[in-house]
Amino acid sequence: MTQAPATPQATRRQHDREIVALAVPAFGALVAEPLFVMADSAIVGHLGTAQLAGLGVASALLTTAVSVFVFLAYATTAAVARRVGAGDLPAAIRQGMDGIWLALLLGAAVIAAVLPTAPALVELFGASDTAAPYAITYLRISVLGIPAMLVVLAATGVLRGLQDTRTPLYVAVAGFIANAALNVGLVYGAGLGIAGSAWGTVIAQCGMAAAYLAVVIRGARRHGASLRPDAAGIRASAQAGVPLLVRTLSLRAVLVIATAVAARLGDADIAAHQIILSLWSLLAFALDAIAIAGQAIIGRYLGADDAKGAREACRRMVEWGIAVGVVLGLLVVASRPLFLPLFTSDTVVTDTALPALLLVALSQPICGVVFVLDGVLMGAGDGPYLAWAMVLTLVVFTPVALLVPVLGGGLTAVWGAMTLMMAVRMVTLWLRARSGRWVVTGATR
Repeated sequence: MTQAPATPQATRRQHDREIVALAVPAFGALVAEPLFVMADSAIVGHLGTAQLAGLGVASALLTTAVSVFVFLAYATTAAVARRVGAGDLPAAIRQGMDGIWLALLLGAAVIAAVLPTAPALVELFGASDTAAPYAITYLRISVLGIPAMLVVLAATGVLRGLQDTRTPLYVAVAGFIANAALNVGLVYGAGLGIAGSAWGTVIAQCGMAAAYLAVVIRGARRHGASLRPDAAGIRASAQAGVPLLVRTLSLRAVLVIATAVAARLGDADIAAHQIILSLWSLLAFALDAIAIAGQAIIGRYLGADDAKGAREACRRMVEWGIAVGVVLGLLVVASRPLFLPLFTSDTVVTDTALPALLLVALSQPICGVVFVLDGVLMGAGDGPYLAWAMVLTLVVFTPVALLVPVLGGGLTAVWGAMTLMMAVRMVTLWLRARSGRWVVTGATR
């Protein structure tokens, strides 16, 4: 008997179940990551102001280094998901191993670059004479954990491509708990000070990488996939990552420019900007979770030669992005009397932040569309277009942002420029999604 085609309602319910099953654990894992820095800050903060300042400088450098290589997760997710959709699990895992080997090579390069230049990097970030020694100590020790962190990124991409976002959540939570316990034990129990915090984080990161590798290696053995490095595969992974690297660097440039402009407006403005930026980043985690689900789902549909399913999934995820954006915007508006006092009691800062905060709330549906379509196009392996679109966005944003202090605009104008940036991204991504040129089926793009 021929099975009746699924109704539109049944198809939407299927997509909803897939999105929730992937996005909710992904959100938990994303939120767990910044808790590493928060735990380190809370523990080191009791050692003294100079130690905390040193940690702040070193953490900024390390976070930048890791975020630059986030393409290891994105590109690996898309490539592995395509192979999964094509029904070739051995090739999917082999693709993932290429990403992991690339992560190890990049990690070794970062160590080689940072160890001898740590003092110069700390000075470049403007650390004070009292904070600089602590920053250098923390940086030189913590950079030893960079290969592990990059392996975590690549292996996370492997598991996401395999439609598994639960394991990354479990590993992230276990890593956070281990990091906190090791930091307390080494900083205070062993009396190692800020060096103990760095070693505790490195050990926790290596443990997370080991856990991921154990899962991937077990899967490779089960499906007969080779674990050996393959030069051609590693080179292909690097080539797929270059456009995403350009995209990420362009986005980082936008954030740096916005912060630099806010700093020129005065102390109250930069303080308010930091508060709003922290909220904006937190909201981004919720939307990024849907984007991660999009990477995995779209890659799988395209790998299975199901162009119709990919388009339907894209449409449903955009609806999710808009809905979640509306909810987040309403939550920001409702919680503003409670949120701002958490960070400051200075009424000048809160008064400066409030209009910009409302602008952030209004822009959340736009952000929802942007994050979802970003994930869809990543899942489709459409990296070159994403790179071009983000560079164009940077070109539009930069003069507008730099004109804010010249024209006498305040922080609200800065976040108006940020909203314009997201609107430009939405238009470029929507045009690409509507064109259908991203719909390239097959086990490889």
